[in-house]
Amino acid sequence: ATCSEVGLLLWRSAYEWKGPFYFIQGADPQFGLIKSWAVGDTNNGDDEWKEEIKLTEQAVQAVNKLNPKPKFFVLCGDLIHGMPGSQWRKDQERDLKNVLKNTDQNIPLVFVSGNHDIGNAPTRETIDNYCKSWGDDYFSFWVGGVFFLVLNSQLYFDSSKCPELKQAQDVWLNEQLAVAEKHKCKHIIVFQHIPLFLREPDEDHDYFNLEKSVRQEIMEKFHKAGIKAVFSGHYHRNAGGSYRGLEMVVTSAIGCQLGEDTHGLRVVVVTDEKIVHRYYSLDELSSQGMEKELLDMLAKQI
Repeated sequence: ATCSEVGLLLWRSAYEWKGPFYFIQGADPQFGLIKSWAVGDTNNGDDEWKEEIKLTEQAVQAVNKLNPKPKFFVLCGDLIHGMPGSQWRKDQERDLKNVLKNTDQNIPLVFVSGNHDIGNAPTRETIDNYCKSWGDDYFSFWVGGVFFLVLNSQLYFDSSKCPELKQAQDVWLNEQLAVAEKHKCKHIIVFQHIPLFLREPDEDHDYFNLEKSVRQEIMEKFHKAGIKAVFSGHYHRNAGGSYRGLEMVVTSAIGCQLGEDTHGLRVVVVTDEKIVHRYYSLDELSSQGMEKELLDMLAKQI
């Protein structure tokens, strides 16, 4: 077979359902937050992140040990704490990349932009700088007949400094959903940093969710497109709810915890009929791996 024929086969195979698989979702390693939260200075207190390095190393080691291997490892934003232009940002990025370099080469990394990565009110410049460091701020990919969308949720939170970029993402998203419909994918799954909502679709707007009218428009669009689940971070606690068959999954942090949860990762199993997930503490996943119930789901090949 020629290279182009092999490429076409690989391309086609990504659209085809091959049986159950799983991926790992993490969120908010946020190098620098633990110290700045402890000293009560979240703007300038992020000059030390040894604890986050240790926790992210533990996360990488836990993922590397899993058998079978996950299809990918997605980090849902706030990779570092330092906002654009802040003093320690470059050092935090360098140290995070050095830890992530040890991820098994057969486990692709997927990065999602968070508010600390591109700013609470992003600009073209802050987004460009993020893209140079971590890759596109929004994109799609296929794995075994399942369509994944990575979105820049900051454009939904505050696009006042770059309205044209929000509009571009909206146009792109509509095109992607049309592609998904054409290919009759098994499931559509979305990754974004800021949750649509934390527990109830009609809850009040605050720092940790999207404004209600924006949220409603997105939820309706996702519902009509048949999107099964949205996975996010940002809250530094586990939470979630549902809207007309769309599940909103809010995953706690690898780094600083703001609630009662432990530092951890979420294992997400995708089966023919459903998406099943469980949050594991880093200690639990490192020492015991995935539970038998999830492994049994993966064993049911078509």
